[in-house]
Amino acid sequence: MTTARTVRLGLAAASLLLALSVTGCQQAPPAATPPAAAAAWPALVDEFIESFFKAHPQVAASVGRHEFDGLLPDWSAAGIRAEVARLKAFRERVTTFPDAGLDAAQRFEREYLLTRIDREIFWREAADAPFRNPEFYLGMSDGGDSLDPSTYVVRPYATPEVRLRAFIKYAGSVVKAAPEIRKNLRTPMPATYIKLGVAGFGGLAEFYRSNVPQAFAGVGDAALQQQLKEAIEPAAKALADLADWLKSEQPNATGPDALGPERFAAMLHMTERVDVPLADLEAAGRADLARNLAALKEACDKFAPSTTLKRCTERVSAHKPSGGVVAGARAQLAGLKQFIIDTDLVTIPGPEQALVEESPPFNRQNGAYIDTPGPYEKNLPSVYYISPPDPSWTPAEQAAYIEGQASLLFTSAHEVWPGHFLQFMWANRVPSKLASLFVGYAFAEGWAHYGEEMMWEKGLRQGDPETHVGQLMNALLRNVRFLSAIGMHTKCMSVAESEKMFLDQGFQNPGAARQQAARGTYDPGYLNYTLGKLMIRKLRTDYCESRGGEACWKAFHDKLLSYGGPPIPLVRKAMLPGDTRPVL
Repeated sequence: MTTARTVRLGLAAASLLLALSVTGCQQAPPAATPPAAAAAWPALVDEFIESFFKAHPQVAASVGRHEFDGLLPDWSAAGIRAEVARLKAFRERVTTFPDAGLDAAQRFEREYLLTRIDREIFWREAADAPFRNPEFYLGMSDGGDSLDPSTYVVRPYATPEVRLRAFIKYAGSVVKAAPEIRKNLRTPMPATYIKLGVAGFGGLAEFYRSNVPQAFAGVGDAALQQQLKEAIEPAAKALADLADWLKSEQPNATGPDALGPERFAAMLHMTERVDVPLADLEAAGRADLARNLAALKEACDKFAPSTTLKRCTERVSAHKPSGGVVAGARAQLAGLKQFIIDTDLVTIPGPEQALVEESPPFNRQNGAYIDTPGPYEKNLPSVYYISPPDPSWTPAEQAAYIEGQASLLFTSAHEVWPGHFLQFMWANRVPSKLASLFVGYAFAEGWAHYGEEMMWEKGLRQGDPETHVGQLMNALLRNVRFLSAIGMHTKCMSVAESEKMFLDQGFQNPGAARQQAARGTYDPGYLNYTLGKLMIRKLRTDYCESRGGEACWKAFHDKLLSYGGPPIPLVRKAMLPGDTRPVL
């Protein structure tokens, strides 16, 4: 095992883990260690990375290995089964590698690698995602394969001519992949999955037809432009046909496709090495929700006394950023960075900057996200994308969806300073290529969400109550995600009940509440925002209690980020060796 387990998993989950060869009891006894064992470990890691790139070429291209440009994985049912078998075989090699020949950093890296392998196995086999969930092909929130063509269209890693050729090759790969995706996805399918697939596949088709020609309009090679024209329509039609097929399945749509308690517990272990009983996990989430609701009442009593919390948050949301959300976010970034510098919160390891743009049509399932170049890219910008409201909503819902400036401030903190952008600056510089490439869901989202609250705690906007309400609205959103994930996947919570919780306790607008409840059905890992934040806050408390308290925060942040993005329980074990206190 990677860390001391606080509890045993339920029997069914334990059986599942045994079946997938993920328990420590299956590790062979250490063999006599040859002198070259320590030197052989880096070669094994390199072999994993290269074999992973061959099996997942879209991931490789997205992190800067452009010899894989234009390729997609083998998404046939046989190809998916073969990849699971390959991963299990490699896992066996990693678990039986002689332990005595590894130094502490290599042992840590081994546990890191095992978790990534387990993540791949869980979603393909235990969760059955390729055969149930369109998100598997559209880009899962914790990373992995995707049909996303942004690498070629919007990331300036090469000349437009080079990227255009890569897109043409990619379009041909899409034509081959689309029929396999249709064969894989079983129906009837949950209504939320269908809506995701229609928006995702249909949005890609629209993007190909409308945006791609504009993106490459400056390429003067007439023959290349003709090739692009000939490539776009078959790819667009292949994905539009997928979207149309899913639309035709709407009358047969089912309710949510819950993981169930055993698989949910397996997900937490196999993807994050978290082994907390579900009841304790839920209790921790409810306690954080209660803490934030109490803080919201206190802030609203100062900002909008004698009104309800709902009216208070509506008033904050109505204060829109000048010039719109994209312009508003651009204006916020310099101030956030300067605040980090002035308060000496965390080291900024390089000069990189993040751009801000409106998100493309095919990728608007969430309100904001950032595209960060991988460790093989050099001197490329990151782009913080903000999504416009769904045009199918009512005008009032569309207006409400646009964030108020206080809430947007903490979205910007989450995505850029000190959130994802800063964390990936660190990850791209760590010595371990494994750590640079594979940043976990709970680490990435936990750090970004932790950063929002930490900025407020350190005095961002000097105690302004409107600013505090904006921070708390973001925190409450993540609290409700946490409880919705557990509720919908382990306790039969309905999508309507989740949506109501987002409205009543997350203080979200109707469009966002509907969107967030739907997301929880196909992204059960979205509890990782709050889960990661809580684990980082607990680690900070335990690490800094004997190191000067708040005076230790910068050292804590730098040390935490120096690991890349592994499961937080592994980081805890490394930062506090021998400590037996719980992760939450």
